[in-house]
Amino acid sequence: MPARTAEPRRPQSLISFRSPAEEAQHKENSTTVRSSAAVPSAALYRLASVAGVGSALILLVNAAKRSALIATTDLTQLLAPVAEILALGLVVGLFIGFGRRAGLFGTIAFVINFVALASLVGVEVVINLVFSKLPLITIIDLRAGPLGLALVVSSVLFLLGTLAFVISLVVARGVPRIPLALYFIGAVPIALRAFVPEWALDLGLVTLAAAIAWLAGWLWMRAEPTSR
Repeated sequence: MPARTAEPRRPQSLISFRSPAEEAQHKENSTTVRSSAAVPSAALYRLASVAGVGSALILLVNAAKRSALIATTDLTQLLAPVAEILALGLVVGLFIGFGRRAGLFGTIAFVINFVALASLVGVEVVINLVFSKLPLITIIDLRAGPLGLALVVSSVLFLLGTLAFVISLVVARGVPRIPLALYFIGAVPIALRAFVPEWALDLGLVTLAAAIAWLAGWLWMRAEPTSR
């Protein structure tokens, strides 16, 4: 009788060679990797949130100072530029968490907005720490020169950068639109401070502070499920 040819056995999956204990260890390691990857995101969200809250509080102080609700002191003058510095932290958190979804446009919008906010720090330093100590005639002379042009460019860049960044976050989706709209609305009178009345600038500061606080609180809540 002809010998029967044995059918070749199919190679078994490597997973089938694992013992139950090894399988459990593998699942535990996978969970640990996912958890450790989520920790930086949660920490980033929380840091960005804290920075946003700090920025909102200082903007309210600026508005109260300009409205004469609180006295203008060296401390309030020194705090004014810190609002933009802290806002940079919130912007970075929003971009890393959501803005990158908008692709190249999101990246370009973030860079423009970041540069605009950084330049606005210089504007606040000049206005609060330099102009406040100079007579009006000297301020007029300085504004008539290259410093005035630099202030205008910074303001226009801030307006365009804010608009582009807000649009990129809307395109990327995930970020609530109402605080984004308030963010841009509040930024308009701040960028156009040389052409708007004082009450409009104060209202813009309060609106921007509310928008930043809203986004910061929302980002903090987003960190909760991320850390699990």
